[in-house]
Amino acid sequence: MRFWSLAPDCCTEGSPWGRSSSPRPAPPRPALLRPSPWISAPPPTPGSTLRPHRCSSLPGRRSPGCTSSRQWPPPDLPPPRTPPRQPRRQRQCLSSSPPRTQGPGGYTVGTMSEKFDCHYCRDPLQGKKYVQKEGRHCCVKCFDKFCANTCVECRKPIGADSKEVHYKNRYWHDSCFRCAKCYHPLANETFVSKENKILCNKCTTREDSPRCKGCFKQIVAGDQNVEYKKNVWHKDCFTCSNCKQVIGTGSFFPKGEDFYCVTCHETKFAKHCVKCNKAITSGGITYQDQPWHGECFVCATCSKKLAGQRFTAVEDQYYCVDCYKSFVAKKCAGCKNPITGFGKGSSVVNYEGQSWHDYCFHCKKCSMNLANKRFVCHNEQIYCPDCAKKL
Repeated sequence: MRFWSLAPDCCTEGSPWGRSSSPRPAPPRPALLRPSPWISAPPPTPGSTLRPHRCSSLPGRRSPGCTSSRQWPPPDLPPPRTPPRQPRRQRQCLSSSPPRTQGPGGYTVGTMSEKFDCHYCRDPLQGKKYVQKEGRHCCVKCFDKFCANTCVECRKPIGADSKEVHYKNRYWHDSCFRCAKCYHPLANETFVSKENKILCNKCTTREDSPRCKGCFKQIVAGDQNVEYKKNVWHKDCFTCSNCKQVIGTGSFFPKGEDFYCVTCHETKFAKHCVKCNKAITSGGITYQDQPWHGECFVCATCSKKLAGQRFTAVEDQYYCVDCYKSFVAKKCAGCKNPITGFGKGSSVVNYEGQSWHDYCFHCKKCSMNLANKRFVCHNEQIYCPDCAKKL
């Protein structure tokens, strides 16, 4: 209880301090009151007890029934009232634990040793577990509600007590960070990100491995396979389209989307050589719509291969240029050289069983060329009509 003290003459009769003998002056004009826990009076002797007294609330007036009893010395006064406490600036707690994670989602979890309040609910944090993120301190409950990242896998918040994994601005619980194929945990292992999917190394190898064109299963490392025109088969899946025998790494013949072994291709599709009557599997040539093996189409005299060479056909026989000149070609009646039909003198003039190069067929006397002209034969010699008249 607090009392308001006025002038010292407000003490009543019976007070141990005595009564004022001076006449009471006129009551002054009321002044501003000031708080005081005790009445204004001379100090008592040690061990004495204050008697009940009355204290007027205003100068010149007494308050009836206002009595109190006090002992001396008085107890310590309570501290004066202070204005409402303003929120203090948040400071980093040096006794907190290190961050659990690094990067854009990093935060600190520890036990608060200073007087801080939760940034959201304003509850005191001293002595309690707290979370600091982006310079703000908050309780665990508010962190889970307002600050926690959302797990990409389970769509639930990642609490302060949970371990967090982040990769390219995405977050997971450590138990949710696993392979999208085999669900193997990858929080502490290497992984590969492909098309926004997290894969382990084994599944990545399987994912990148090609598929067999025959059975459509993946060809893993170590499998024997056959590759043709960017397509891949297991060795046992690469079979003949006709007899279904495994071709494997052997020779084959493609026909559209089908493949044939050598035997089936010879029986079903291959042409047969005119000379040996065997199937032509490779290196064949065609002359006058007739198929030949390259090794069968040769000179009839020297057996030289004629494929890609100049040759002459005489009565279903084929000769190279040299053999034709030497053994087959007719001799020119003029120059006595063989008439091959190649190059200069390809045109031939025949008369009574004799042959000439076109440039050798000329008048015996005046040497005028008579090819495609009128001429006269006299004593097996050729003359022009004018020279023949002079004979």
